[in-house]
Amino acid sequence: MDGMPDATQVSSFWLAGRPATGDGRIVVTHPYDGRVVGAAAVPTQAQVEEAVAAAHAVRAQAAALPLHVRAEALAHVARRLGERAEELARLITAENGKPLMWARAEVARATSTFRFAAEEARRWSGHVQRLDTDPGAVGRMAYISRVPRGPVLAITPFNFPLNLVAHKVAPAVAVGAPVVVKPAPKTPLSALALGEILAETELPEGMFSVLPVPNERAAALVDDPRLPVVSFTGSGPVGWAIREQAPRKHVTLELGGNAAAVVCADADLDHAAARVGLFANYQAGQSCIAVQRVLVERAVYEEFVPRLIETVEGLVTGDPWQETTQVGPLISEEAAQRVQDWVERAVRGGAKVLAGGVRDGATFAPTVLAEVPDAAEVWCEEVFGPVLALRPFDTLEEAFALVNASRYGLQAGVFTRSLQVAFRANRELEVGGVIIGDVPSYRADQMPYGGVKESGVGREGLRSAMEDLTYEKVLVLTGLDL
Repeated sequence: MDGMPDATQVSSFWLAGRPATGDGRIVVTHPYDGRVVGAAAVPTQAQVEEAVAAAHAVRAQAAALPLHVRAEALAHVARRLGERAEELARLITAENGKPLMWARAEVARATSTFRFAAEEARRWSGHVQRLDTDPGAVGRMAYISRVPRGPVLAITPFNFPLNLVAHKVAPAVAVGAPVVVKPAPKTPLSALALGEILAETELPEGMFSVLPVPNERAAALVDDPRLPVVSFTGSGPVGWAIREQAPRKHVTLELGGNAAAVVCADADLDHAAARVGLFANYQAGQSCIAVQRVLVERAVYEEFVPRLIETVEGLVTGDPWQETTQVGPLISEEAAQRVQDWVERAVRGGAKVLAGGVRDGATFAPTVLAEVPDAAEVWCEEVFGPVLALRPFDTLEEAFALVNASRYGLQAGVFTRSLQVAFRANRELEVGGVIIGDVPSYRADQMPYGGVKESGVGREGLRSAMEDLTYEKVLVLTGLDL
C-alpha cells in the first residue's frame, strides 16, 4: 500500500480560493479495511456564509473575465492533474476504495475534462443575426450571447470523487460563474486536492470554494438565493427533494439508472460478454450507468450465458491496492449489506444465482442472476453494486419494451451489427444516450450526458453544461447600414 495518504493529516478546505480550517473535521476511512486515511476540516457556519458571500460578490467580475484568462486557468488545472496523476489516483483509491486501475482512469478523465473545458472556453462566443428579413427591422442586427445565470452550488457524490467534481467546476469556470462545491462527506479529499490546484491559478478571489460540510447542512446552501444554480449528482430521492425545495432556481440533476444492455443474435458474443461482464462490476457496480439488466436474444442465449459467466468469474476481486484488481469494495459495509439483502430477496422470489452472491465485509462478489422477477429491486431499482440480471427475449419489440419499462432512462447499450437496428434503438429507447456495439457504461467526457424520466434533468459534457449554466441575452443594434 505504498503511497497511501498520511492518515494524520487534516486537509484544509478552500474558502473563496484560500485554505482554511474550521472547528471540526470529517474522518475519512478506507472502504476495504476501515483504516483511517485522512481527515478534512469542516467549515463553521460563519465560514460558509463568507464563502457564499464571496461567490455572490465576485459574480460580475467572474462573468467579465477574458476568455484567455478562463482558458489558461483551466489548462493549468489539466496540466497539474497530469503531473500529479499517480498521487491523485492513490488518493481516490484510499478514500473511495476503487481499484488503482479505475482510479488512474478517473484522473485521466478529469484531466481531459479540464482540457476540453479550456478548449471550449476559447470558442465560447456570441453570434449575430440580421433582423432585416422583415421590412419593419431594416437597419437592425442582433448580437446574441450567453451569460452566466449566477454562482453555482455543486453537490457531488462519492463514486467519482474527482471527475464528477471536475464536471461541475470546469464548465462553471469556462462560462465565468463562481462555484461552491459541497463534496460527498465520505470522499472529500479528492475535491480538496483539486481546490489546491485551482488555487494556483489567477482566478479571482471568490471564484471557487470547496466546503466539506455534512449532508444535513446542504439544505441551507440549496435555499440560499445567492446561489441561483444548483447542480447535483447523486441519488434520486435527494435530487428530486432539492428540486422541490428550490423550485425557482435552475436545478440540474444527474441521478440514477438501471442501465440495460441488449445483445442481439448478430453480435460478437465474446466481445459482448467481455464488456458486459466487466462493466457490470467496474467501480464495484457503483456507477449510474453500470450494466444492470442484460437482455439476450433467445437464439443465442445459451451460447452467451457461459461466456458471460466465464468473464465474471474471471474478474480479479479484492484488495484495491493490487495492480491486477478489477473489482474492489463498495463504499461501506452497509452498502454491501444492502446489495446482499436485495439479492437474497430476489432469490426468495424465484431468481437463480449463476455466479457470485457472496459478501465479505464491504466487498460483494460479482454476481449474475437469472429468472429475476419484475418486481425485484435488482431488476427495477438501481442496485449500485456488482450485480447483473439476465433475461432472454424473442423480438426487438420485446427487448426495447423491457428497456423502457423502467422509471429510469439514462443510457442503454445495444450489441448489433445492423445499422437499421441501431437507428431503431435510437428512435425507440427512452434514454438520454444509446451506445451501439458497447455497454451503456461508455461515456466520453465531452459528449452530452444525462437522462430522462427519473434519471434527471439537464445535460453534462462540457459544451452542454456550459449552455446549461447560462442563458441567452440579446443585444439589438439599430440604425445600421447593412
